[in-house]
Amino acid sequence: MKPGAIVAEGVSRRFRVYPQRDVTLKEAILRRRHLRREEIWALRDVSLTVEPGEAVGVIGRNGSGKTTLLRLIGGIFAPTSGRLEVGGDIGSLLGLGAGFHPDFTGRENVYMNGAVHGLKRSYVRERLNEIVAFAELEEFFDVPVRTYSSGMYMRLGFAVATHLDPDILLLDEVFAVGDEAFQRKCFGKILELRERGRTILFVSHAAPAVERVCERAVLLTGGRVAQDGSSREVIKHYQELLAAEEATEQRHTWGTGEATIVGVRLEGSDGEERRQFLSGGPLVVRLSIELSPGVAPPRVAVEFRDANGGLLGASEATAEELGWRSGASREVCFEVPRLPLSDGLFRLSLALGDPKSTRQYHRLDPAAEFTVYPDEHSRGWFRFEGDWSLVGDKRPARTA
Repeated sequence: MKPGAIVAEGVSRRFRVYPQRDVTLKEAILRRRHLRREEIWALRDVSLTVEPGEAVGVIGRNGSGKTTLLRLIGGIFAPTSGRLEVGGDIGSLLGLGAGFHPDFTGRENVYMNGAVHGLKRSYVRERLNEIVAFAELEEFFDVPVRTYSSGMYMRLGFAVATHLDPDILLLDEVFAVGDEAFQRKCFGKILELRERGRTILFVSHAAPAVERVCERAVLLTGGRVAQDGSSREVIKHYQELLAAEEATEQRHTWGTGEATIVGVRLEGSDGEERRQFLSGGPLVVRLSIELSPGVAPPRVAVEFRDANGGLLGASEATAEELGWRSGASREVCFEVPRLPLSDGLFRLSLALGDPKSTRQYHRLDPAAEFTVYPDEHSRGWFRFEGDWSLVGDKRPARTA
């Protein structure tokens, strides 16, 4: 098999779990027929092929089998059934500090990890300074790793996994800890490995990270492959599944109640209510607001969020700016002439607040959901409009 290739055919993995706790060795031997055990299938009939040099994201809800799949590929345990073949050397970061001995220093753990991967001490020594510099642990490299913080553990583990030049790199939620500056450095290293033709399997709940690193993604649901395709399409499908599951959940609302949002309506340019919009087209958010007696008209805020709740952008205005001077109830509109969102499922969060303080009268999260469909010129999350022109041509050609 070519270095960096992965082939899985009908791979399944079963775990046997004993609910009884604190069972002694004697009881386990003498009462083994009476001890109840449960069988849990973490993976069921998983088939996929990864070519050398591919970067594949693995996404899914907790318990869907993502980490189990990476551990099978890493050789930590074998499949219960099916065929799994992996070509070449494997570098992995499947758990915080996995493979480190807590009483060894950072330096000793680097050499130990190299030995585990079958590398000569001289080979590791040549890359030692680069590993230390990347991990930013010069001052702590010769102290036991049990004294490290979680971020220091991750930095050392990532540096070792990526600098020992593996054919296949397995990464499981490596950006869950670590500061933003180090995360950018990690992205740069992963993209460098991609350019060098290394195979990458990347597990993450962060959709932007998966789409940035991987051109292909695999969605696992209940231990089975639910979808395998381009990262954008698989992530979009996954977010739609999450949104459908959350649709039955109660809307979160809080605030003092001095002013309340009693109605939310999304409209197109024709004034008709809708939940589907074309990228680059108009969108109108119409709010019905009621005030308690003696309360001044509020500050109104609208927030656009992705399907996971991540903030994409926001806008707010005070009642004075809108011309609302009096009255116990009014309608407020926020109009977007050309929707800058390109493709996907999005949410609106709405808030009313005291215009002179941070006190919040009412907040709805989410207040509404809507889908944006791309036109023939749009790709990605956002729609960027600009002017294209030939150099020396005085007349720009405007395109979406």
